[in-house]
Amino acid sequence: MLTDRPSYQALQAHYAQIGSLHLRDLFAADPGRGERLSGEAAGLYLDYSKHRVTDETLRLLVALAEDCGLRGKIDAMFRGERINTTEDRAVLHTALRAPRGQSLSATLVPESGEPVHEVLDRMSIFAELVRNREWLGFTSKPIRNIVNIGIGGSDLGPVMAYEALRHYSNRELTFRFVSNVDGTDFAEATRDLHPEETLFIVASKTFTTLETMTNAQSAREWVLNSLHDPLAISRHFVAVSTAAKEVAQFGIDTDNMFGFWDWVGGRYSMDSAIGLATMIAIGPAAFREMLAGFHAMDEHFRTAPFASNLPVLMGLIGLWYNNFFNAQTVAVLPYDQYLKRFPAYLQQLTMESNGKRVTLEGESITGYQTSAIYWGEPGTNGQHSFYQLIHQGTKLVPCDFIGFRQSLNPLGEHHDLLMANVFAQSKALAFGQAAPPGQPYREFDGNRPSNTILAERLTPAILGALIALYEHCVFTQGAIWNINPFDQFGVQLGKVLAQEILPSLKKGSPLPADDSSTLALLRRYRAE
Repeated sequence: MLTDRPSYQALQAHYAQIGSLHLRDLFAADPGRGERLSGEAAGLYLDYSKHRVTDETLRLLVALAEDCGLRGKIDAMFRGERINTTEDRAVLHTALRAPRGQSLSATLVPESGEPVHEVLDRMSIFAELVRNREWLGFTSKPIRNIVNIGIGGSDLGPVMAYEALRHYSNRELTFRFVSNVDGTDFAEATRDLHPEETLFIVASKTFTTLETMTNAQSAREWVLNSLHDPLAISRHFVAVSTAAKEVAQFGIDTDNMFGFWDWVGGRYSMDSAIGLATMIAIGPAAFREMLAGFHAMDEHFRTAPFASNLPVLMGLIGLWYNNFFNAQTVAVLPYDQYLKRFPAYLQQLTMESNGKRVTLEGESITGYQTSAIYWGEPGTNGQHSFYQLIHQGTKLVPCDFIGFRQSLNPLGEHHDLLMANVFAQSKALAFGQAAPPGQPYREFDGNRPSNTILAERLTPAILGALIALYEHCVFTQGAIWNINPFDQFGVQLGKVLAQEILPSLKKGSPLPADDSSTLALLRRYRAE
């Protein structure tokens, strides 16, 4: 068990000695701390000086990582070993962004036989056809609207990347994203669109995902109600899938089916064919720039010593608060409106990956916590929402601030004001402020930790590096907690029960033998 390791117990003893140290004192004792506790890789600058850590803390955290075999686990992932042991799969999302000629993918695609770069090339050809108005709908009108239908990683990644890179997108095209099985999501996404100018991307590996296929069938009916010919489906639908039989039965030409592989988990798939909508929006060249940013951070994570390895440091420091300070959450605070969906994307990446209570050996975890709860909103909006709790509440909330030196939309002094808030908020959290006499409610106790991540500006490459930074942070923590970050059995039970309950929703159908709460809710829904 993790807590039995001498390296973990050394950290427990160290926490007892320094846990109450204040950041004011740490900075006063080390005038160069702000520059010394920082690092840079793949275009990202990380300031981690505003953490309740000393050099000894960092040394002990690195020792824990080494003791838990992090280096060997990193190497095993990049070699393509089947480290997803519960599903007996390799974990090679890093192969999706390896340069042509360096990818391991050619030997790792038995179900489709199509290497990564061949899929990327076909995606590029198709994306250019749509972008150049050469892909025509059934009535020979050019496609102007692209609707991505997916859920989970097949939605959160594409919609986040589209919003993040909207500055680079083709503004003559309209992009919508449908994921919720709530009919309102589909209805509102298509309300002002014309079927003859609309292309649907249906993203489901097996073409059986309940929510996705329910929305896809509604989209099919929507198109046929206007165009009245089943042959229209092949001009208005493409698939991101490997289920050729099911795709063909739906009416999609399998030449317009873009595959991905078992060694790509859904939440790690936005740089695969799942990113087709992103590629259409920003173009193949910009998409490959994003892949290059991913790869730059991959190589940094693979090769850099732990003491200067940005994902490892972020993972270890996050573990320090989670396991020793009992911090329950992490706030992700991007000071760029384009990153408004980034916290939501990270919720799946972090909590679906490391929200586990069983070790790789199948033992129940006791004595330590696994994944923190990730949440957040863009600044400065969040400052007028939840920052009150972060500054003066009773909960310790480590924060990640994300900012850029240059705005993509310069407007007066807006960007200087935005970035002044980044620096001011992290300063206020760290150092606080004494209360005026008799006004304790004005006291800021400080000692609230944060990272600050800075880049020159938000580009496709920087977005790729930023995502990979958090991917590998998740991997680092999962390796130390001795859990599998690459399965997600916890999402299945509710889906299974929903299928069992569905027939009981119709009035007059037999009610199941169930608990009293579920039965009462069913009767209320059926108005009985």
